[in-house]
Amino acid sequence: MALAFTAARRANCRGRKVGAVLVKEDRVIATGYNGTPEGVTNCLDGGCLRCADRDEFEAGTHYDLCICVHAEANALLTAGRYGASTDGTTVYTTDQPCFACSKQLIQAGVAKVYYARTWSPDPRVVDDYRTLQSRFAAEHVPTEYEITEL
Repeated sequence: MALAFTAARRANCRGRKVGAVLVKEDRVIATGYNGTPEGVTNCLDGGCLRCADRDEFEAGTHYDLCICVHAEANALLTAGRYGASTDGTTVYTTDQPCFACSKQLIQAGVAKVYYARTWSPDPRVVDDYRTLQSRFAAEHVPTEYEITEL
């Protein structure tokens, strides 16, 4: 989990800084943090309107309008980019995966997810979220690690 929090320090999102580490057979195969796609202006530099205008876009909503890639997705994409299989892997992430990341983790064959900070979906779809989470072993792991500014 310490590596996930270390990865989160690289996040360039105006919102929560999230990090993820993808592990297979006790080896790190990829890391990820939330931020804009390669070659796109960083969120902290005004690259993402959704994150820049918190009056218009309430925190925790409209993720589909955000140009940032989530930490878990970045870890999966990095593994794929460099040819590392994600079947049967474990993800250590600073935050409980959102809907989109949960779907991607399932499709990538991730077996286990450990997360430090909890997240609650919209109450109207909590049953759907639980269904997704039940597809892999997910466990909240309280931790003493914190993100400190560089």
